[in-house]
Amino acid sequence: MARQKAVEMSASVKKRNRRRNLTAYLFIAPNFVGFAVFTMIPIVVAVGMSFCKWDGSNPAEFIGLDNFISLFRDTFFVNSLFNTFLYCIGTVPLTLIVALALAVLLNQKIRGRSVFRVVSCIPYVSSIIAVTTVWRMIFHPAKGPVNALLYYAFQVPKGDLPQWFTGHLIIMSYILFSLWKSMGYYMVIYLAGLQGISGELYEAGNLDGANSWQKFRYITWPQLRPTTFFVIIIMTIACFKIYDTAVLLAGGGNMSTSSMVLVSFIYQEAFTKWNMGYASAAAIILFLIVLLVTLFQFKNESKYTND
Repeated sequence: MARQKAVEMSASVKKRNRRRNLTAYLFIAPNFVGFAVFTMIPIVVAVGMSFCKWDGSNPAEFIGLDNFISLFRDTFFVNSLFNTFLYCIGTVPLTLIVALALAVLLNQKIRGRSVFRVVSCIPYVSSIIAVTTVWRMIFHPAKGPVNALLYYAFQVPKGDLPQWFTGHLIIMSYILFSLWKSMGYYMVIYLAGLQGISGELYEAGNLDGANSWQKFRYITWPQLRPTTFFVIIIMTIACFKIYDTAVLLAGGGNMSTSSMVLVSFIYQEAFTKWNMGYASAAAIILFLIVLLVTLFQFKNESKYTND
């Protein structure tokens, strides 16, 4: 009798667990359906399309690796790839240093720090169209206050004033704008990491006679390694996906060789020239680059942790 009751209870528990699991699956199903429809299926289609020649209307023609071979012979693609790497190399370390410095400063007990925290985040939460418009006005070659300051205060001849949105300075403009816009966001992430560090570690450092630099080097920085790793990963991915900043600062439309980045190249090929297969091949290369960079960073982080 007791055995039969135990079997019935076990069956009841299994049924209840099955019902609970089914409810959980129903709640998460929309997320997985959306991910499959809007992410996985387009990726699979893009991979297949990268081996074809297709203009969006006529039947696709399979051409093997011709798109990939042509890409690396394409000056615009090579330049856009170089510009993207240059932008990433300039933006990631600079933004990381400034955001960390701001977080350390605003983590101190200083007067008005709450106001400064809010002000630092204003560019990030503002409309990118609005802030790029302001940025273009400030750095306007002929009418902007920056060049006016260089001309009147530093006596730079008009012919030598920097053209911030053309030529070799355009990538620097991307870097400076991205730094200004996103440093508040990464500052908040670092601030959260700093506030998670135990005060006992700093008290122990004070007892050992450590100065401010030694406490930062041997306590703060090691404790912030997971935060720094997270920041580098998301910042690197964001840098490789730069598009709106480049289009708005460069003036939109057909971008020049010096201002072209990888995503703007993909957009131009796909929706201006209607080379869908060619654009898909470039998108696959972008995906592989981001994947390899991310895996490399994960490997280095795990190696450091194991050591």
